[in-house]
Order: sequence, then structure tokens, then C-alpha cells
Amino acid sequence: MSKPKVIVTRRWPHEVEQRLGDHFDVTLNEADRPYEQQELRQALLLADAVLPTVTDRLGADLFAGGVRARILGNFGVGFNHIDIAAASAAGLIVTNTPAVLTDATADLAMTLLLMCARRAGEGERELRSGKWTGWRPTHLCGTQVSGKTVGIIGMGRIGQAMARRCHFGFGMEVVFFDSQPVPHPGMPARQLATVDEVLAASDFVSLHCPGGGENTRLINERRLARMKKSAFLINTARGDVVDEDALVQALRERRITGAGLDVFETEPSVPRALTEREDVVLLPHLGSATSETRIAMGMRVIDNLSAFFEGRTPPDAVN
Repeated sequence: MSKPKVIVTRRWPHEVEQRLGDHFDVTLNEADRPYEQQELRQALLLADAVLPTVTDRLGADLFAGGVRARILGNFGVGFNHIDIAAASAAGLIVTNTPAVLTDATADLAMTLLLMCARRAGEGERELRSGKWTGWRPTHLCGTQVSGKTVGIIGMGRIGQAMARRCHFGFGMEVVFFDSQPVPHPGMPARQLATVDEVLAASDFVSLHCPGGGENTRLINERRLARMKKSAFLINTARGDVVDEDALVQALRERRITGAGLDVFETEPSVPRALTEREDVVLLPHLGSATSETRIAMGMRVIDNLSAFFEGRTPPDAVN
């Protein structure tokens, strides 16, 4: 029997691409440049499986008129860049890669929190530019982390992992909002009834909810106004969860103290209104960016493909 034809839209770790080649008739993206919409459409027409990433926007128009592909093996846990209803209507199974990126993403969220609190980005820029004049008592004084309150929005795997780091590593009090009851979060924590209550109670707010749908611009002007003036916003979830214009205005007016962002509304474009600010730490979507994690994510996609083409239900199907 011929191997299923698989198209990969970006370069993946070498170990994963090698295993893909062992099991499938695979087409790799040697140039590692994002596919255009017409290229994504062509991939859906030519392949049995297409393996997209967060940079690929797969809207309803790409599935219209029928496609050859029968499965989308998404490289990542989030899938709001895919029109799941349209994919389902076209007969495609969509899978993701949960669990394997939990610790890496929580580590990165903690990194952003600490960088914001201790003004680490400002300090490094000052030193590298040659402007540091030496130690003095009032220089770049930041905010204490230990003993403060962290608010988690979205208490799933990553949210709980972040909460564990905050509580057990820094003695922080944990409050959180989740749309479902979380009776055993793994550390002392209080589930509050609304997002607004979490925002008002927290010194640091860390976002770990899915993007898209009702979470689009969940953190808007009204909700930013609920935060403490001394508080920081951390986002490693999806860029569309935060209204960036409202965030910039809140920072300009000093209604919150700072923010740490790993994701953005229109990646890879980041507004100059954010990049020019010293009170914002910005990272280029590095949440899952460890070699171990990216390899594990790719292997999980392969496990889903293997299950599907062997007639079994993929373990990570989202539709």
C-alpha cells in the first residue's frame, strides 16, 4: 500500500521530520516560509494530511468546494486559527498537541512575570547600550514578587503549572477564574466567580485561556480598569485575548504598572506603541520553545496521524 501523503507547512525539528519521512510520503517546507492562503488551499487539495501551525490561518473559504485532506495535525495546543466547524463540515478531523508543552509554557510565563517585576528588560537594555553608570540605591527599583497575589485566568494544565510555580516557588497567594469548577488545582487556591474579581484581587494577572470566540479581547478597557494600578498583566495564551490598544492606553495613563507579552493580536506584527515602551516585556512567541518540547509536540502529531490512518480515533482530536 502507498503511504499517506502529508504536507508540513513549516520546518519542524529534525528528529520529527525524519520520523515523518519514515512513515509517510512527506513534503517538507525546506524554505521555512509561511504558506500563502493559496498554498494552504493547494495543500488541502493534494495531501491526505496537512500539518499546520499557529501561523497558518485556515478559514472556512479554504475548505469550500471539498478537499482531499482528511486530517489536520496541528502543531500546537491552541487551534483558534482553524475554522473547526468548516473543517468538520468538509470531513476533516483536527488534532492538537496538549500536555507536552505545559511546563515549557508555564516556565516562560514565570519568566515574563519576573522580568516585569524586576525591570530586567530595562536593565539589560541600559547595560548593553553603555548607559549604566553603576550601582545606586534608587536605580531601577522594581516590585517584590514573593508573597504577592497572582490571578490565573484559565486554570487548565498550563494555568495550574503556573500557579504551582508561583505558590511553591515564591509563596504567592493564588486566585483564579475558570469557566468550569476546579476542585483540586494542586495547591492552595481560591476560585473566584468572575474574571473581574480575579483582576481586582491580583498583583499579577496571568492569562492561560484559549483564544478566539468569547475570549476575543477578553481583557479590554473595562477589565483593565478593574486591575490595581500596581498590577502587571502577563499573556502567554493567545494574542487576541488582549485588546492591545486598550492595554497601551492603560499603560500610558498608568492605570496598570506593566505587562509581559509573548503573543500578539496580529503576529508577527507588533505595534510600535508597545515596542517603544519600557514598561512592557516583549518576547517573540517563545512559550513552547524548548528543543525537548518542540520534539515532543511533533511526535504527538505523528501519533495522531498514525492512529487516524490505522483506523483508530486520534487521541487528541478536537472535533
